[in-house]
Amino acid sequence: MAIGWSGGIDSTALLLALHNMGFQLHAWHVDHAWHDASYHEANQLALLAKSWGIPFTSRRLAKAPASNREARARQGRYQAFQEMAEATNITVLALGHHADDQAETVCMRMLQGSGIMGCRGIGLKSERGSLCIYRPFLHVPRLTLKQALQAAKIKWLEDASNHDLSLWRNRIRLRLFPEISANTYDPSDLFLRWQKQAVLLSATINREADTIQLHKTTSGCFISWYAWQNLSQAARAQVLQRMAPTVLGAGRVFGRRHIELIEFWQKRGGHGGLDLSSCRLSHLSEHLHLEWSKASSRA
Repeated sequence: MAIGWSGGIDSTALLLALHNMGFQLHAWHVDHAWHDASYHEANQLALLAKSWGIPFTSRRLAKAPASNREARARQGRYQAFQEMAEATNITVLALGHHADDQAETVCMRMLQGSGIMGCRGIGLKSERGSLCIYRPFLHVPRLTLKQALQAAKIKWLEDASNHDLSLWRNRIRLRLFPEISANTYDPSDLFLRWQKQAVLLSATINREADTIQLHKTTSGCFISWYAWQNLSQAARAQVLQRMAPTVLGAGRVFGRRHIELIEFWQKRGGHGGLDLSSCRLSHLSEHLHLEWSKASSRA
């Protein structure tokens, strides 16, 4: 098993908890190259892992441009994990996301306009390529992890980027949540309650979406037009998101703008087709087809 280890509180607590339980671990570190000291921090972690008898591997990413830095870093991080998995034949990766991360994620997705599915937050288990990813600390508050390390006299790294207010998550953590707390509400409790409701609502939507059979083709997929039309709006959107990876690639989905455009198109009868980013949605006879289209224009 591998642990995604940044050197911070959460991943250090996870690494040592599993190490002390007797798991055979590899520590995987991804240096995002966001600040000058990150290279030296990676070397510090390598020495620390060696002192604990834990194999250590690090990958340094190319410095991402300022625009959309968080998303690019996340994409680069998982790509690096996949490369390390292929080099070591490890198929299980544990990450240190905790309850506060979950609350911040739900808040961020709500502010970005996500629907019910997005507001389910971070999953306990997911898959990326050949990796099965687990997040065993999702129910544990960050403060509990910090107190455990302090009690064990274990030091951790403080990432300078944690105070960078150009990042969405940091603005939520350092500005929005303290403002909510000042009004006597616990922001983590508030958004975790909504996350639990989103999980329940999404299960209902998925059960409805499960009634639609998806047929894959060499160029995409198709479903029954009439069965899809008779679904609720939320279930129609979920079916579209299940269709998207057959054309856009694993893990890719339509943005809210595209979902709204498709909904408007189907309400007007779904005549002909609709060009989207790199693909085309077509109503042909009794079926709704989604196919890759090199010539399609961006909607």
